Amino acid sequence: MMARRPLIAGNWKMNGLKADGEALAKALAAKLKASPPAVDMLVCPPATLVDRVAQAVAGSALAVGGQDCHAEKSGAHTGDVAAVMLKDLGASHVIVGHSERRADHGETSADVRAKAAAAHAAGLVAIICLGETEAERDGGRTLAVVESQFAESLPEGASPDNTVIAYEPVWAIGTGRTPTLAEVAEVHRTIRDLAAKALGKDAAGRLRILYGGSMKPSNAKELLALEDVDGGLIGGASLKVEDFWAIAQSA
Repeated sequence: MMARRPLIAGNWKMNGLKADGEALAKALAAKLKASPPAVDMLVCPPATLVDRVAQAVAGSALAVGGQDCHAEKSGAHTGDVAAVMLKDLGASHVIVGHSERRADHGETSADVRAKAAAAHAAGLVAIICLGETEAERDGGRTLAVVESQFAESLPEGASPDNTVIAYEPVWAIGTGRTPTLAEVAEVHRTIRDLAAKALGKDAAGRLRILYGGSMKPSNAKELLALEDVDGGLIGGASLKVEDFWAIAQSA
């Protein structure tokens, strides 16, 4: 296994106003400065807070990202945010293809691929999310779904430098349920194998694959100890400084 620096990423989802978002980010940045862990840390606040959070943590080791972007640079797309706009605000990453976007907004893997390509063009790292629903898991289709989403969501030019993959079993997000360690290991190993075919063995060895789906301080250590788990995409626990920090320490 090649050395991969873990990435602990927080997806704040639709949470946070100016004061509490800035306070949360500053508290994390202060912890990073006082006791830097051997991991990369990233927070992805809602679009309304990207600028404020980026300014609040400027000069720190805490990176800032967006939760979604449009595939176009500009145009008649009311309510959407372009990747170049996120970059302009100080973001370095953007999440694309989160299951809540795929389900709530009908986004296809082709849409995700276009968004990831836009992120790359803007100089952002795209965190591409994959994952099966409960029905797909129960039907024994997990690996087939993940393979299809990987193939259809990965844009041309993807590399370990501009892309992170996040495996999120849809049925585990925000439910408190998690797959078994063996199930997580199987999917992450499959993604690594898919990456080897798509990007080459060397690149696949450097690609970071995150686990998302109710990762919390109580289960982070065992999940992060798995060979092909290179960090986490954290939801609810990223809104609490001590919980998010504890997960980073587990890595």
